[in-house]
Amino acid sequence: MITPFRIAVPQADLDDLDDRLARTRWPNEIDGAGWDYGFPLARLTELAEHWRTDYDWRAHEARLNELPHHTTEIDGQNIHFVHVRSADPDAMALILTHGWPGSFLEFLDVIEPLARDFHLVIPSLPGYGFSGPTRERGWDVDRIARAWAELMSVLGYERFGAQGGDFGSGVSMALGAVAPDRVIGVHVNYLPTRPDPDADVELSATDEARLAKVGALMANRPPYQALQAATPQTVGYALNDSPVGQLAWIAERFAHWTGPGTEISDERILTNVSLYWLTATAASSARLHRETRRATAPCPVPLGVAVFAHDITQSVRPLVERLYDVRHWSEFDRGGHFAAMEVPDLLARDIRDFFATLTP
Repeated sequence: MITPFRIAVPQADLDDLDDRLARTRWPNEIDGAGWDYGFPLARLTELAEHWRTDYDWRAHEARLNELPHHTTEIDGQNIHFVHVRSADPDAMALILTHGWPGSFLEFLDVIEPLARDFHLVIPSLPGYGFSGPTRERGWDVDRIARAWAELMSVLGYERFGAQGGDFGSGVSMALGAVAPDRVIGVHVNYLPTRPDPDADVELSATDEARLAKVGALMANRPPYQALQAATPQTVGYALNDSPVGQLAWIAERFAHWTGPGTEISDERILTNVSLYWLTATAASSARLHRETRRATAPCPVPLGVAVFAHDITQSVRPLVERLYDVRHWSEFDRGGHFAAMEVPDLLARDIRDFFATLTP
């Protein structure tokens, strides 16, 4: 059953947030530390003070409620999603999936341009925001993909496209694997390419540099990823109890993963962090790193890849084409990990261009 949903955070939760921010116990910092030891104290105190004194959740809540929100239950889990129908009744359906530390908020700036050509379904991952928390083991990308296939069936979409970045990329490709007869194509803006010494392909100097970057990342696993994959419950205690801790944990990713010249506003970052905080989903969202450990089935449907210059990694086309049916490949000289927020115009256009190659 589909139920209309309206965001209405209790005032007591907002008052509690304000009280906790006012009573933050700040650590000291080494003089001139910069980013060498983690999130700089001066920048974090600035963000936290803005969150406490100037940021207006109610204003953002009202704007978000202009979107058509719904919830349903799939596989025993509450699922929240935004469903925006195109003015064109014959438009293709497209499901957009976010990653960590994002949310459905990532897609706010691409809704209007994409809704000209697509019926949009934008769910919150299980365990994230209004789809959280999860309460049992096993919510990996494959299970989420099966839930998305069921969601599209409930909405009456028998054929549809899928798009995502970060975990959303993995979910979208898994969706193509679990429902290949229904998924028209998959577009991703994040597709890590592992080195393959047995691949008989010619690589350019750029390709080799990209593989070296991936190798360095694999050899030096980011601390957040190691902790969330190993002990998401342990880190969840700290993040769920301290709004400044939650702020630093997420805002650091935005600082490091956003491309130069495509900064994301403090207001947007704070809205995203507020969503995690007000739904108490720090631990349940972190569990996806632990749950998703095994390789998924290959994605057999047509694939479109958008590569952004300042993402965590950049895909290597010759190696990707060995594994997937690549129909569309784009390289952009700006934009980072959060493409839908940083360069929504580029991403929306690339999504349209890809799916236009698959339909009359």
